Amino acid sequence: MTTAEQHPGAPVSGTNGSPASDRPGGSGVPGVPGSSGGSGGDGGRPPRRWLKAVIVFLLIAIPAGYLAISAMQSRDGGSEKVQAAKAKGLSAGYPSRVQRRIYDIPVPPSSLKVASFETNSWKVSSLYVQFVTSRDGLDRFLAKLGTGPSALKKDAVTITDDQAKKVGWQVGAAGHDWSGMVIKQKEPQPKLRITVRNDNPAHPKVYVVSTIRP
Repeated sequence: MTTAEQHPGAPVSGTNGSPASDRPGGSGVPGVPGSSGGSGGDGGRPPRRWLKAVIVFLLIAIPAGYLAISAMQSRDGGSEKVQAAKAKGLSAGYPSRVQRRIYDIPVPPSSLKVASFETNSWKVSSLYVQFVTSRDGLDRFLAKLGTGPSALKKDAVTITDDQAKKVGWQVGAAGHDWSGMVIKQKEPQPKLRITVRNDNPAHPKVYVVSTIRP
């Protein structure tokens, strides 16, 4: 007869004589290895729902935020490009000597607020020039073109609206004293449209568009 049969209810010892519940890795609950009767460690807990919700929110919010920022940057970039396009045109400084010779625009020395802009195509090329000079400077400028101040017609604005828009000129604006002329020459010599603002007679502002048709 075994010990268990001789003493019913006594704990069964393992091979080393210790109770099964005291052995390392033993279990107080029959059939559940490695666990005690308590709640156990955190490893057995299911993932928290709030953590999943945060992860899902970030996965949605981060790409959406990036797209929003990209859209704003694209819109701002588009606005900047439009402004840059509007600003493109007149460049401060005298046109080159070659340009002045080809387009027949002898800008007087010591002129102020000199600026120019050139356009080229296979049909036509134009040079836009503005400058402020003295009354004598204007006379000498016109003399080199074979004409004089008497040829300037009062209230005449000879530069077209399309030409003025290309460089942002406000020629013909109300409240100013304007005069102008057109100098036509035999091709391939340039055609010059000259408009003068005489608000300050001692320092007239001159606008010139010289056009060449190859």
